[in-house]
Amino acid sequence: MTRRVCVIGWPVAHSRSPLIHNHWIAEYGIEDAEYVRFAVAPDGAGETIRNLQALGYIGANVTVPHKEVAFAALGRHDAMARRLKAVNTIVTLADGGLEGRNTDGYGFIANLKDRAARWRADKGPAVILGAGGAARAIAAALEDEGAPEIRIVNRTAGRAEALIEEIGLKSARVIPAAQTAKALEGAGLLVNTTTLGMKGENDVEIDLSPLPQTALVTDIVYTPLETGLLRRAREAGHETVDGLGMLLHQAVPGFEAWFGVRPEVTEELRRLVLADIAGK
Repeated sequence: MTRRVCVIGWPVAHSRSPLIHNHWIAEYGIEDAEYVRFAVAPDGAGETIRNLQALGYIGANVTVPHKEVAFAALGRHDAMARRLKAVNTIVTLADGGLEGRNTDGYGFIANLKDRAARWRADKGPAVILGAGGAARAIAAALEDEGAPEIRIVNRTAGRAEALIEEIGLKSARVIPAAQTAKALEGAGLLVNTTTLGMKGENDVEIDLSPLPQTALVTDIVYTPLETGLLRRAREAGHETVDGLGMLLHQAVPGFEAWFGVRPEVTEELRRLVLADIAGK
């Protein structure tokens, strides 16, 4: 019997999850396994997720706009999914039930540890640009990892304040966008979680001079691989980490849960995904 897994989204044609997981399926010689795209319109997402097994799937990834719907549709969650009230990975448990998990924050931290081996969360405050879904996952993961303070910079202060309250951040504060320079002072990490810098979008325009030379700069945008923010940070002497690894590392726990093998994020996989990006 084929073990089928899918990525659910609307739209979903752009998802590179099948490329990643089918690469691992082939690499580790997993027989009778398949990973496919499953486009699900918003009005049917909850019912589809609840009936995932009846539709022939042992698990799934969930992408926008269905992560919150998946949380509401499932009765069992891991600790991070409960905290964020969002699910990006669904697995079948030993007792046959479905559990919603969230591995986005794990993927972010794993990427930094992979690409910047000397980085440690406790080295200084973390500055997060943006207050959307990615910012929520990253802020929670950074707090769990030991960041002494999380400074959230967002154009709408109310949204950033809601983020802090809703996920129960104990070490976070909101800094208005007009005071970004103040937020950067003494920081150990700068993270862009907005879409600024993505192809077709305006770049992140902030003065990096107040940022300590030892601070790491990273961006969750990976098209282009080196965003304008990362280029300017590199030119200013900062260590930088691109956002592609977050996509790759967040996929690891799900694959392990579905197929019983913990895959590695290798340079070969990075080249495969980058070639796919270049071909679009």
